[in-house]
Amino acid sequence: MLLYDAPAPAPNPRRVRIYLAEKGLKIATRELSIREGQHRAPDYLAVNPLGQIPALQLDDGEVITESLSICRFLEALNPDPPLFGKGPKGVAEVDMWVRRVEFRLGTPLAMVWAHTHPFTARVVQPQYTEFGESNRPKVAAAYAYFDTILGDRPFLAGRDFSMADIVLLTMIDFAAFVGVPPEPELARLTDWHARVSARPSAAA
Repeated sequence: MLLYDAPAPAPNPRRVRIYLAEKGLKIATRELSIREGQHRAPDYLAVNPLGQIPALQLDDGEVITESLSICRFLEALNPDPPLFGKGPKGVAEVDMWVRRVEFRLGTPLAMVWAHTHPFTARVVQPQYTEFGESNRPKVAAAYAYFDTILGDRPFLAGRDFSMADIVLLTMIDFAAFVGVPPEPELARLTDWHARVSARPSAAA
């Protein structure tokens, strides 16, 4: 297998790197530079016509894209330790929290990123700056929501670190790069972020 990767601050490739680190898995990797447009080069578009990273090319030549799909594939091959939940209820809960992170935080964050950040100005044309700015309060509201949830549990989906924590961590760290980090007054979210950032896998 060959994993096509991209360095920080890209959050989706980092999800896969953290997942691999938590599992102790090693996969051959080829790093591409998004800043240099290597994800739009013809040789990579032949791998993933969408030009998105990450992508996992299997030994038979088939390609799996989307960070969560890649991790789910690897989870099926390497179920221990489980990062997508234990048992039917645990699996459903992790999936539920992943979706809540992506919809409640990821969607407005993507709008701020696409329509207000100078890095995206060259590819998002036109940028609707006023619309992008209008999503900042939605990002803040999402942080407040997760701060409340983390008041009664050590990790997002319950007692165990899971893919839901990986998704939230990479999203928050990317949000800091975009310029919309959570307020430090959100003590429970801040404490959770410090704990999961201290895990060795977070350095991936």
